[in-house]
Amino acid sequence: MAERPDQLWVADFTYVSTWQGVVYVAFIIDVFAGYIVGWRVSSSMETTFVLDALEQALWARRPSGTVHHSDKGSQYVSLAYTAA
Repeated sequence: MAERPDQLWVADFTYVSTWQGVVYVAFIIDVFAGYIVGWRVSSSMETTFVLDALEQALWARRPSGTVHHSDKGSQYVSLAYTAA
């Protein structure tokens, strides 16, 4: 539970079936406010697309002391993502 904005962010992604195939949507959610602070859509599950969602949230919010939680999916435990 978060007591203030930007204290706790959670991240995940899902897929959506379309007439042209599957697209993946990554979200970064501020737990306190309950809204999306970063997101990206991609045709592949590469690390860069979840990293882009995180970078969007970091650029827009410029948080300090934020706890970021995600599952242990390969995109979220990659060197590129954990270095951000």
